Amino acid sequence: MSSNWRISSFTGVLLAAYFIPTWAIIAYRIFVSPVQGLFERPTVSVALFMSDHLQMATTTAVRFAWLLALGRLTVVAFFAIFVFLVARASIRKTAASDEALAIALTIGSVISFASMILASKVGEVEALRLHATELLMMLGTGVVMLFESPAERQTAAVAAAPDLSLQQTELPHHR
Repeated sequence: MSSNWRISSFTGVLLAAYFIPTWAIIAYRIFVSPVQGLFERPTVSVALFMSDHLQMATTTAVRFAWLLALGRLTVVAFFAIFVFLVARASIRKTAASDEALAIALTIGSVISFASMILASKVGEVEALRLHATELLMMLGTGVVMLFESPAERQTAAVAAAPDLSLQQTELPHHR
């Protein structure tokens, strides 16, 4: 069983274990109370940028907060789909769950990168650290996914290699 777990699948499950509860709670707080939820630590940089630089009206800020919560819930949904797919060994071996993980990483990276830029604009150091950490976690998993081949191709390459017993020579010119 352990031979068909790839590094990207394992790190994807670890990322899902962090992002699903964390971002779902953030999105829930924004849906329940948009203004108060927007001014909490994970989204305070977006709220301060909107109020200080863009000078948005309250209704526009509420709509934008709901849009941000919807984006976070989309990432949570794709991480949940990835965890569901990676739980099945037949899907995990063919790397069919990588699309859900890639979509979650892409949307999550865009949200974290934008939040990180906005945190640097308004001078929120703690929010900047939080978003930079989340972005680096997602980018690290994306890089691992990029350079790792699916497990089924790896086992096929090992199976296709000739079996050399003690009687066979390794060099082709010794026949």
